[in-house]
Amino acid sequence: MDLNKLSISTAPHIHRNTYVRKSMAIVVIALLPAFAVAVWQFGVSAVIVTAVSVCSCVLFEWLGCKYLLKKPCTLGDGSAIVTGLLLAFNLPSSMPLYQIVTGAAVAIGLGKLVFGGIGNNPFNPALVGRVFMLVSFPTRMTSWPAVGQMLAYTDATTCATPLYYVKGMVQGYGVNMSDLPTFWDMFWGRMPGCIGEISAIALIAGLVILLVTRTITWHIPVSILATVAVIATALHFASPDLFIAPQYHLMCGGLLLGSCFMATDYTTSPMTHKGMVIYGICIGFITMVIRLFGSYPEGMSFAILIMNAFVPLINRGCRSRHFSKI
Repeated sequence: MDLNKLSISTAPHIHRNTYVRKSMAIVVIALLPAFAVAVWQFGVSAVIVTAVSVCSCVLFEWLGCKYLLKKPCTLGDGSAIVTGLLLAFNLPSSMPLYQIVTGAAVAIGLGKLVFGGIGNNPFNPALVGRVFMLVSFPTRMTSWPAVGQMLAYTDATTCATPLYYVKGMVQGYGVNMSDLPTFWDMFWGRMPGCIGEISAIALIAGLVILLVTRTITWHIPVSILATVAVIATALHFASPDLFIAPQYHLMCGGLLLGSCFMATDYTTSPMTHKGMVIYGICIGFITMVIRLFGSYPEGMSFAILIMNAFVPLINRGCRSRHFSKI
């Protein structure tokens, strides 16, 4: 056997036996329904935010490979495009251009390239950029333009998201529950929020594409959603005046987007099905704790990043049994 043909790389490795370029292309296709709804509801601002985010991530990927890692450019694998899309989908449609570029620089530079590029990053790069922006630009990151302002951008009229009312019920903000969107508003995307998270049907369609093409398995998204549903149902049954119905937790905020597209990232998620279920349950639990009792109304990004740090431990504890002679 010619040992020179063996290719050995550092962990973590991509888990499925598919080409990276093909996987990234499928993810982009799966994100298109959510992008279409974003353009339908937010208009030109959704296009601007997405285009700037993707172009910035591609630029920083090229600069990082050329001047930081000093290795051949990896733009051909499509991972920078996916990172740019996911970062944009986690932003309000009114984000100023320089803040988007800053977030993209952190996502690619700090979230990916400093660890050696694709396959080596322990944390989801898009979420690294998103959390950095949340800490650095809290006012803009928590200002949610109302839907239907097709030509407005940074001067768009803002309003509260459904998760504000969820938090308000628990912490006594004195919110008016009649302002909550209906089930069908959340289903089709007629509610404020980040540009890629507002439509449940669009994100579910993307999940179906990922599952049918076997780009991901069901273990992580189903375990996250099931955990949130069980906790929300139990709390609502115990105190319906204090805890909102479970469909609001499932269909609003970044739960569907994070469950389907970010928690399932090959590099930063567990390698075994058992590990994926444990990982998903923990993400769902942490998300609910932050949503109901934390300072921020949304906890999905923090929950995924926290559990990214535990992935090596989960992999160690859920290793497959070795075959041996009896």
